[in-house]
Amino acid sequence: MDKSAEKITMFLATHQEKTGSKGKPVKSNITDPDSAKMTTSKGTIQGYNVIAINDDKHQVILQAHTWGSVGEQQTLQPAIEQLYQQVDKLNATKNNNDKAQEATTKFTADSGFNSEDNLVFMASSGFDTYIADTQFRSRDPLFKESETYHTEKEKRRLKRRNGKPRLFTSQDFHYDKNKQTCRCPAGNLMWCSGNNVKSNNKKYTRFGGYLKDCKTCPLQEQCMRKSPTERGRQVQFLNDESRKRLSYSDKMKIKIDSPMGRRQYSKRLGCIEPVFGNITTNKGMNKLTLRGQVKVNAQWQLYCLIHNIEKLQNTMH
Repeated sequence: MDKSAEKITMFLATHQEKTGSKGKPVKSNITDPDSAKMTTSKGTIQGYNVIAINDDKHQVILQAHTWGSVGEQQTLQPAIEQLYQQVDKLNATKNNNDKAQEATTKFTADSGFNSEDNLVFMASSGFDTYIADTQFRSRDPLFKESETYHTEKEKRRLKRRNGKPRLFTSQDFHYDKNKQTCRCPAGNLMWCSGNNVKSNNKKYTRFGGYLKDCKTCPLQEQCMRKSPTERGRQVQFLNDESRKRLSYSDKMKIKIDSPMGRRQYSKRLGCIEPVFGNITTNKGMNKLTLRGQVKVNAQWQLYCLIHNIEKLQNTMH
């Protein structure tokens, strides 16, 4: 125990505090501080997340890197910056035609990369960007009317929630905008904790349930993930001024929900998925658990290089 305590003390003295995507401190692994806990289909592992950017025509990987973080949102901007460096190496002499081509390049990414900050960044990147949000499928008329889709979605939800009922959303609360009052589904009056609460560049009116009401509420299991100990259920409603002003997230929803946007985004299925399928299934690179980010990067980039060589050989044939 003394040796372990000494090792921890030395680690804290020689390493900077590790922060997550929200800027708050997160746990560090003393043996491999660059790694992170990853939840997989076979349990939780200490490893790395991989990001790859490839072209649509030949499926050649243009940028690849490993990240010691569970979330993908914070990896998009560094990945794009590295992509520019790769392209600059290939195009040592840029001209106006290259810039014109860059402006018409279409870039797609899944919902894991969707955030207001990322969309603001991509708006100035020069790419014609299509990044889905988590509700993208539910707004699609084809999925909205599909009984199979909703059945399978509910099965996955019940598996994640261990059979627990669906939680109440803000639509289940009775909000009176004129009186600025709110009652929960159980009929209890809630207190207003703020009229201009900022979140994702928008302003909300937020209400909180009284702790004494939430602790004894018969609908608690449907309302809160855990039994309340410090505060009751929180719920917020978008203010009128924020509802009128479109954010970059709102603009992306309009863009990607259009027939052209859905058609463009659907190309991802034949673009990036075969690349990961080839590397993870055919090459067996489905878990990045090597110690040290340098080793992990080297192995991941080696597999990407092998993939690119195979694709280029197929193209030449």
